[in-house]
Amino acid sequence: MNRRSGPGRLTSGRRVDVAVVGGGVVGAACALSLSRQGLQVTLIERTEPTPWTRDDHDLRVYAFAPDNAALFAALGVWDSVDAGRAQPYRRMRVWDAAGGDELCFDADEVAVRQLGWIVENALLQDRLWAALRASDVVLRCPASVVALTQDSDADPEGVATLELDDGLRIEARIAIAADGGRSALRDLAGITTRTAGYGQQGVVAYIATEHPHEDTAWQRFLPTGPLAFLPCAPWPDAPHVSSIVWTLPEDEATRVVALDDVAFAEELTRAFASRLGACRPLTPRVAFPLRRQLAQTYVQGRVLAMGDAAHVVHPLAGQGVNLGLRDVAALRDMVVSAQARKADWAAPHRLARWARARRSDATASAYAFGAINRVFSNDDLVTTLLRGHALGLAGKIAPLNRALWRHAAGV
Repeated sequence: MNRRSGPGRLTSGRRVDVAVVGGGVVGAACALSLSRQGLQVTLIERTEPTPWTRDDHDLRVYAFAPDNAALFAALGVWDSVDAGRAQPYRRMRVWDAAGGDELCFDADEVAVRQLGWIVENALLQDRLWAALRASDVVLRCPASVVALTQDSDADPEGVATLELDDGLRIEARIAIAADGGRSALRDLAGITTRTAGYGQQGVVAYIATEHPHEDTAWQRFLPTGPLAFLPCAPWPDAPHVSSIVWTLPEDEATRVVALDDVAFAEELTRAFASRLGACRPLTPRVAFPLRRQLAQTYVQGRVLAMGDAAHVVHPLAGQGVNLGLRDVAALRDMVVSAQARKADWAAPHRLARWARARRSDATASAYAFGAINRVFSNDDLVTTLLRGHALGLAGKIAPLNRALWRHAAGV
């Protein structure tokens, strides 16, 4: 069913400022952000998200950074996310199973109330879509893009024309590909990607622990890959709950997912060195393949790629959705700056500048995360002897410690 947002807004084919394809967290936030700047925005999405309830526990969670909480606050949705189930974390502890000192971050040391929040994907989508329905954004759902044509870049009045599967044609000054790692719009625009598999899978689940998580995000590097425990709100039958992301070689991930709950709990407790005591699974386990995928450009004509359509990175630093939302914030800031100068916010040179800056940041982050994974996910003797000490050294050099946190927090 096609929906309308706002009284009297047309949903028939017409020209708009922005067409956003993809209604996930990044696409929904982008549509809201640009609409709040007075632009006419249409959001195209295949499936409306299922409403979130407190009985739901989405296995897909994010370590949500402060700069993106500020973006959500500007959109008027952060308070409702926080009231839903956003678990703050005040500390991070990272250590290597092979030995050496810990790398530690503490909110008190950087003079903030928390380093970030652990938030479920479904909750974020639910709150964003509630805001979309109350906004001037036109929602086309269910709908998919099946064809794309673009006018010449030299034409200042040119548009990108999107044909939907119901035959509707939408003309837009810019079109945003925010439809995920297998983006149809990105491919229609001719934006190519480079993909490298890690030969690993991420095993995710909710688990109960014997001891409290201490509002701390924990990560232990093992020769098979990092194991993260992310603090979550308590459940009725479990006072101490964490979401795990256990990176393993593909065959090991398959084996671990197939274990019964008792055997899985024993292996998980041992892999985490009993840091939080005995573990107990609360949900079934799911594994997903890990890869690095980077778009070769973030703009092609009037089509911009952002979020997973532009960059898929290793989850070890929890930065995937944060990078995507920084794409959104940078685009919003570019539009605001152009509007303040009474200049064309969709001028090709502005789009190109946004694309260069975002591609540089995301590419550097993607390769850095990959390098960290390679260094710590092996049992090479020399590397093993050095890496734990390097972690501890980074934690003891105060300026470096603060710089690492500021980069992760986007401040």
